[in-house]
Amino acid sequence: MAQMQTAATADRADTRGETGSGPSAGTRKRAKMATRNLNVYYGDNHAIQDVSLDIGNNEVTALIGPSGCGKSTFLRCLNRMNDVIDTCRITGDITLDDVDVYDPNLDVVQLRARVGMVFQKPNPFPKSVFDNIAYGPRIHGVTNTRDELEELVERSLRRAGLWDEVKDRLDLPGSGLSGGQQQRLCIARAIAVNPEVILMDEPCSALDPIATATIEELIDELRDNYTIVIVTHNMQQAARVSQRTAFFHLGEMVEAGETEALFTNPRDDRTLGYITGRFG
Repeated sequence: MAQMQTAATADRADTRGETGSGPSAGTRKRAKMATRNLNVYYGDNHAIQDVSLDIGNNEVTALIGPSGCGKSTFLRCLNRMNDVIDTCRITGDITLDDVDVYDPNLDVVQLRARVGMVFQKPNPFPKSVFDNIAYGPRIHGVTNTRDELEELVERSLRRAGLWDEVKDRLDLPGSGLSGGQQQRLCIARAIAVNPEVILMDEPCSALDPIATATIEELIDELRDNYTIVIVTHNMQQAARVSQRTAFFHLGEMVEAGETEALFTNPRDDRTLGYITGRFG
């Protein structure tokens, strides 16, 4: 089980690498989630090095960088998915609404309901379309009656832009959908337990351009109701869907700020080298 060592640093600001002409880190609206001096170790491997990042409420934050730079490791810390890795050790602070997500009294199951996750490869349960969505609400006791459950399933599928495509096949296996539909099914499944944050780990990497465009449009629509953090290798995608971007390199968060400013006027030469294709 991953181990966490915390310090009283949640209120400490770190504006290292902040890029943009808008409000500074100290004057932006309160972060929905934040990390301070976050370090992640896999045995002797120092995978994440002293990362401090604010994740704004109802914003899309994109994490970019070369393969192996720590983006997905960082993402999985936010809802404690790294707990299942025995060799993982974490130090620093991660907060959700100013509450330490590694507090011993915090219910990890409830944390993962509040901070949902969509993975790189669509992974529908071996169940019907309906039961894929209904599974989480049943486990968490979100609904009390069958009618409420049916309404929640429909609402979740509508929010994921999938209802019209599956409303006549709710009893058929989710695995029978196309790749893009399966990914939207997984997004609907995450939405069904009323999360506040949705983590997306390269959600379009296995999809064709048309399905990718559909997911990107969906991300923009979901931002009205959810805070979203997306890992992507596609810099054009980061520019299209996010308001803020953080660039990771060799386990370090090199630079973070407003997306347009980071891509047009990066402060660090490593960021410039990556976005211009000199490495990565």
